[in-house]
Amino acid sequence: MPMKYKAFVRRFLQKLRLAEYWLVAQVAMASLALLRLLPAEKAVAFAGRIARRLGPLMGRHHVALDNLRNAYPEMTREQHEAIALDMWSNMGSLFAEYVFLDSLFDYDPAATEPGRVEVVGAEVFARLMEEGDRPRIFFTGHIGNFELLPICAATYGLNITALFRPPNNPFLARRVLGARRSSMGALLPSQAGAAWMLAGILSDGGNVGMLVDQKFNRGVMTTFFKRPAMTSPLLAKLARQFDCDVYPARATRLPGGRHRLTLYDKLELPRLPDGQLDVPATCQHLNDTVEAWIREDPGQWMWFHKRWTIVPDWRRRRGSVRRVSS
Repeated sequence: MPMKYKAFVRRFLQKLRLAEYWLVAQVAMASLALLRLLPAEKAVAFAGRIARRLGPLMGRHHVALDNLRNAYPEMTREQHEAIALDMWSNMGSLFAEYVFLDSLFDYDPAATEPGRVEVVGAEVFARLMEEGDRPRIFFTGHIGNFELLPICAATYGLNITALFRPPNNPFLARRVLGARRSSMGALLPSQAGAAWMLAGILSDGGNVGMLVDQKFNRGVMTTFFKRPAMTSPLLAKLARQFDCDVYPARATRLPGGRHRLTLYDKLELPRLPDGQLDVPATCQHLNDTVEAWIREDPGQWMWFHKRWTIVPDWRRRRGSVRRVSS
């Protein structure tokens, strides 16, 4: 095929994909607008029920089931299906909660009556405030409503710059980013130059937040659920460079539309004989931490990600794949 025709086909396919993205975004934003008409609790519960029905119709449902079979070979098919349905319900609830992020987090340390959100590890937050400015890294996984974590930190006066990967859909990405910016601290898209910006924040004694359970094609070879998986070394390298404390944080969805946020004490990270932080061992430690959380309630994690896909070295060297994949 002549080059000019190949270029025409490529441009046509790009426009077709853009049109698809636009249509999906319009449906998503219309759904969010309808959910906004309902009280928060009813909207979130309704979205969870709908996602539980629609999720199995999507191609990603088969990815989730395949991942579950490999992660839990001892379980039955029915158990895998039940976890996948819980996952879709969690995803639907998370989708609806973007509408109510401004009001969803109602935690008040001085309140006498419990609200939607409870916080475990409040004493850690208080201690960090007393320590003042110093470089820290907080990490979590795609569990429960992980978006509440930076909001919780802001409640305690801790400004966290959160590294995040925008959706592939550019129209939806703008909508989601707008919802997140209205409710939490600074956000930093995971793109070229992000590592340098994070380094600058830490060098100034700031706090950064990261999700550590995504695949990174050029990452460190680790295991996750006893299977080989590529893991980003960014957190470990930043912690080594700035000798900063690393804190695990976890969101858990509770019955009745409630949430629990847990901030754990700093991790004791593995080190080499010369005292330097061991980057590969730290990456594995992060995986083990998140895996333990997932095993406690597997229905709250995003099993539809292609977390375990290993890209051959020759493809990575040619740059024919994206660094981060869903």
